[in-house]
Amino acid sequence: MNLARAAEASPPRTMLSRRTLLQGMAAWWLTSPSRAGAGRAPDERLWFELSFPRSLRTEPFTGRVYVFLAPKGAEPRTAGSWFDPQPLLAKEVRHLSPGSSVSLSPADPETLCFPRDLATRDLTGFCAQAVLRFNPWERTVGQGAGNAYGPVVEFVPSGRVVVLGVDRLVPETPLPQSKWSRPLLVRSERLSRFHGREVFVQGMVLLPASYFDQPRRRYPVIFTIPGFGGTLREGYRREPIPESHPQGVEFLRVTLDPTCPLGHHVFADSANNGPWGTALVEDFLPALDAEFRTIPAPHARLLTGHSSGGWSSLWLQTTCPEVFGGVWSTAPDPVDFRDFQQINLYRPGENMFVDPQGERRPLARAGGRVRLWYDDFCRMEDVLGPGGQLHSFEAVFSPRGDDGRPRRLWDRETGRIDADVAAAWTAYDIRLWLTDHWSEWAPSLAGKLHVFMGTEDTFYLEGSTRLLAAALRELGSDAVVELHEGKDHASLLTRELRARIRQEMAELFLRGSGQV
Repeated sequence: MNLARAAEASPPRTMLSRRTLLQGMAAWWLTSPSRAGAGRAPDERLWFELSFPRSLRTEPFTGRVYVFLAPKGAEPRTAGSWFDPQPLLAKEVRHLSPGSSVSLSPADPETLCFPRDLATRDLTGFCAQAVLRFNPWERTVGQGAGNAYGPVVEFVPSGRVVVLGVDRLVPETPLPQSKWSRPLLVRSERLSRFHGREVFVQGMVLLPASYFDQPRRRYPVIFTIPGFGGTLREGYRREPIPESHPQGVEFLRVTLDPTCPLGHHVFADSANNGPWGTALVEDFLPALDAEFRTIPAPHARLLTGHSSGGWSSLWLQTTCPEVFGGVWSTAPDPVDFRDFQQINLYRPGENMFVDPQGERRPLARAGGRVRLWYDDFCRMEDVLGPGGQLHSFEAVFSPRGDDGRPRRLWDRETGRIDADVAAAWTAYDIRLWLTDHWSEWAPSLAGKLHVFMGTEDTFYLEGSTRLLAAALRELGSDAVVELHEGKDHASLLTRELRARIRQEMAELFLRGSGQV
C-alpha cells in the first residue's frame, strides 16, 4: 500500500487527434435541458444516461462505464482518494454502439454504487462526469490513458434524467528523460506470450555523478520498487543524487515500474499477472547490464521499496537470494498471513469484514482514529473494477478461476474467507517461504535481510512484521527487523533512516567487493 497515493495514477496508451476531439465536442451537446429530460418520465430517483459518439470510437464497446460524482469545483474523475472517497456509479455493458445510450441509477439492480446507500445521500451541490473504460490494460480509470471521459455537468438530484456526454480520451504522456535519467523498456517474450500482447519490464535509470567523467568505471545498482500507485516516473531526476560515502561509493539507481492491469504485480510470478519475477531477473537484468556500466554481480544488486514495494523487494531477495545482495524493506505489506492487517487468514471461520467479536474491521487509521473500514474500501474497489489495492492481492496470491479472473479470497457480501483460496495464498506468505526454505537458502541470505516498520503503521502492518521477526529469531537468522516507536506508514522513512540505509548499502557492497 501507499499512503501518499489515491487510487488513481496515469501511465499512457492511445490518444485522438485534435481534429477528432473537436468533431466529437461539436457533436455532443447532450447535456442541454431539453435533451436531458427526453424520453423518460420524471421521478424521485437519481438517473444518469450516457453514450459516446462515432467520432470517438467507431466499434461497439464492451466493458465498464462510470459516473463519477464530486462537489462543485472538482473534476469528479480525478477527485476521489482512499481517505476522501467520492460517490460513483458503474455498470457493465456489452456491445454498446456509438450513439446508443446506457442508464445508470441506484434504483437499477445492474448498477453498482458506492456507497451502497447512494440513493439516500444528499447530492445537492454535486457535479457528475462520465467515464468509459476503453483501455482495460490501464490500472486506473478516471486518469488511465486511452479511457474516454466527458465534461463536468452540474445537476439537481430531482428525478430528472441527467444526460452526460463523452467526447475525449485521456492522452498519452511520454516518459520523461534527461541527461541523467533514462527510461529502459525491455520487451519480455515470456510476459508477452502470457498476455497475448507486447509487454515490457520498465525502469527509470538514474546515472551517478561520475558516469560521464569516468567512462571505464562500473557501478553497483540500487533497485527501488514504488508502492501501490507508484510508477517508474518516481525515479526521474534532472540531476544525479549526491553521494557522501567516505570511500567514494556511487550507485546507479533503477526505479522499477510495478504497475499492471490488475494493480501492483509485486514482481512475483503469479497465475493472473504472469511471470513478472522471472522476467525481471532473466529479461530486464541482462538488458540493464548490457546497456549501462553496471557490476553484474549479486553483491552489487541491492533492493529497497516501501509499502507494496517493500513487500516486493523482500520477496525478490528471499526468492532470488543468489541474484541480489541485500534488501532494505520499509513498511512492507503483510509478510505473515497470520496477521493480514489484523486478520488471520488461516483461522477457520475468519471474516474480512468483522472480527471474532463481531466488531467491524478497520483498514486504516490516522491520528488515533479509524479512517477506513474493510467493507467500505472493498465496495469502492469493486465498483471501480480491477486494479485496486485489495484486487492486487487477489491477482497475485489467488489461483485463476474458471471465469479467467483471480479467485476471490472473501465473499463480497458477507466477508467470509474461502479456506481453499487462503490455502493457495500460503505460497506467497514470506514467513512461510523462509521457514520452508531456510535450510537451503540460509547461507545465501546471511547479512542481507533488513526490514523496518512503524509501531503505529497506518494500515495495521506492524503485527505481521512482529511475527516475521519472531520467526527469523527462531531460525537463528541475523536479519535486522526493527519496529520504530510511534512511526506510521508515512513518517517511518525519516531523513536519518534514509541516510542510514544508503550507508549500510555502501558498506555491504564494499564487503562483497572485498574492500573492507
